Amino acid sequence: MTTFARPFERMLLDHMGFRVRDLVSARRFYEAAAQAVGLAVIDNSPTSFLVVRSAGEPIPFLWIGTDKPSFWAAGHQVSASPIHVAFRAPDHASVDAFHRAALAAGGTDNGAPGPRGPAEMGYYGAYVLDPDGNNIEAGYRAPRHGS
Repeated sequence: MTTFARPFERMLLDHMGFRVRDLVSARRFYEAAAQAVGLAVIDNSPTSFLVVRSAGEPIPFLWIGTDKPSFWAAGHQVSASPIHVAFRAPDHASVDAFHRAALAAGGTDNGAPGPRGPAEMGYYGAYVLDPDGNNIEAGYRAPRHGS
């Protein structure tokens, strides 16, 4: 059995990232959306930023920037295949706040806050398209009883 010295080592993902066309618009959108669900946006470089739990807890992170990563193939283009990212929210009110904040910061409604999926999942979410057309979600999962 593997043991981990630090809690973040047990996480499914260490990081992920994607490119955007306009860093200023993207940062405005992600600062508003992240704050609504208790996350932070921190500087990474002049051409990128990170969405993290906090400046003191920067892993895992979501990298967002305008630089072309060295591992991109020649044909890759920004948002040619939009992605879907879901942020975990602490409650329904945070999902609602995420939706309002993301829209006010330049997002496009892609699904108002409400129940999603089968009722037994206890999931409440909202969808907003970021300035590059990526589907960004905030969702809350109610605690499951009896499991």
